[in-house]
Amino acid sequence: MNTKLFLLIGTSLSFLPQLTFAQCVATQDCATLGYTETSCNGGKGVKCPFGNKWACLPTKESICKEEGFTLACNETGQLGGGDSCNGLYKQCSCDSSYQYTCSGTGYSGGSGSSCGGKYTKCNCSSNYSWNGSSCVLSCDSSYKYTCSGTGYSGGSGSSCGEKYTSCTCALGYEWKEGSCQITNPCANQNNGAYSEVYCCNGTVVGVRATGMGFYVAMKDLGDMTWSSANSQCQSYAFCGNVKGTLPTREQLLSIYQNKSRVNSLLSTNGGTKMTENWYWSSTDYGSGSYYYYVVDMSDGNVVSTYNGNNYSVRPVLASY
Repeated sequence: MNTKLFLLIGTSLSFLPQLTFAQCVATQDCATLGYTETSCNGGKGVKCPFGNKWACLPTKESICKEEGFTLACNETGQLGGGDSCNGLYKQCSCDSSYQYTCSGTGYSGGSGSSCGGKYTKCNCSSNYSWNGSSCVLSCDSSYKYTCSGTGYSGGSGSSCGEKYTSCTCALGYEWKEGSCQITNPCANQNNGAYSEVYCCNGTVVGVRATGMGFYVAMKDLGDMTWSSANSQCQSYAFCGNVKGTLPTREQLLSIYQNKSRVNSLLSTNGGTKMTENWYWSSTDYGSGSYYYYVVDMSDGNVVSTYNGNNYSVRPVLASY
């Protein structure tokens, strides 16, 4: 064995010089350190020591926006609301002249530009005009008819303030001299039957619905016993010597079945409607009987009753 080597191994190494070892560190990077801009406005910033990148100082505008000041309030009619920051506001207000919503009856929208949904003036609908603060009704004097009531079926043409220049009339009425007046189907007619009316001296004296073979008198004769009813109906003059009769049970039922039309004709020609009562008929319960049939005009019910009782009477004209 080499004696020198043995001695070296067995001897302490403290006499050898101390060794140092290098550590791994991160490469310096501008972007990681916050240097991200290629330049700064007016050179207001710090340049990265490791490259050609800059970290710029914040502008007044960006600081204001971060604080919520984002509105310029420079649109038509707008004013700044509250504190400002670099000419920007958190909210805007409107000039006091922008005060009209321009909605509701008589309005057709705003005039010109708006601010916050309001306008300085409004456009008005037909028959309305702007008086400086609102749309007011300005109808022509010819709009004066409400077109409601007996004989009217509505207005004619356009309306203004729920009034019309003329009206349309219900069946049996005509527009004449500013109102719906009863049409006289017997005007300039000879005496006799004309479809749904019977005429006498230019006046309607009886009516019937289409399909009925007789005419109904214009009014009741009142309540009475059967004997009085029969007598008065036979002497009832529709026109001169043209006399009526007490209606049969079947004729009364026909009146009930056509009651709506019969009553309409009676009303439009100056008569009175059939009442919702029992009416005497000329039909007896049996030959020689003291009982005769009556018909209820409210529901069409038919019963026989003693001839001494009192019931309503309406003459009819079956022969003409």
